[in-house]
Amino acid sequence: MDSPPEADLSTDELFARTLQGGEEDEGAWRAIWQLHYRGGEEVFQRAAAWLQSPSPKERGRGANVLSQLDFRHRSRERIARFLDALLPALAKEQDAAALVAMTAALGHLGADRRGLPALLSLREHPNAQVRFGVVMGLSRFRDAQALQALIQLSRDADDAVREWATFALGSQAREMDTPELREALVDRLSEAHVKIRGEALLGLALCKDARVLEPLRRVLEGPVVTTLDVEAAQALEDVSLLPLLLGHREACDEEDDDPEFRAALFEAIHVLESLSR
Repeated sequence: MDSPPEADLSTDELFARTLQGGEEDEGAWRAIWQLHYRGGEEVFQRAAAWLQSPSPKERGRGANVLSQLDFRHRSRERIARFLDALLPALAKEQDAAALVAMTAALGHLGADRRGLPALLSLREHPNAQVRFGVVMGLSRFRDAQALQALIQLSRDADDAVREWATFALGSQAREMDTPELREALVDRLSEAHVKIRGEALLGLALCKDARVLEPLRRVLEGPVVTTLDVEAAQALEDVSLLPLLLGHREACDEEDDDPEFRAALFEAIHVLESLSR
């Protein structure tokens, strides 16, 4: 017999289902998302209680539920109440998986400065997944200390940490544009990891840094070009890149190419053609 859909389950049943399988179990996450949507005081109280559970998995799931609870309509007061429950638990947490959930939850709950010291204290944690969670938590802050930590994490030994820290820096480039931030992005232009390199290209292009033109040209001349690279060409708005983009359009195969890449490529060509008229 098939399991009932999540919307038909009681709150108790949904919380029980969050514990099934591994950390990324799809059924568990469907239950978490249903709890986010259902919201209310009962769900909050259960999630807050789980943050104090002797079970690391329950503590982590409590943070997962709290992270986006009542996402459709939550006031600053309600978010502050969520943080009141989360921060004491984070301060004493030792389990890596629970730490990942709690640090990522801080990112979902916004840039409340009360969470910043805890995130900063974990930026050199030996577990890469925890450092990844720290990046998620820091990504909402527009703060000099958070920026310094993200710059440090953009040099991390772990690819995923480095990629998401570079993404966070690139997305912040226009509103927190500093020489040090730009240098951190320039440092990532030599990355062999194409997504990290692409995030750096895009971040520099968004702030119209002239140093990105030649590295971007070399990438567009090469065999491996990503959606991020053509988005960078569009953001830079340098029409000298148009012939290279047109060359990629001619090489596109409608059946084999990624639809997202094709859409980004055609949009970038449209923008540069408009500028060249």
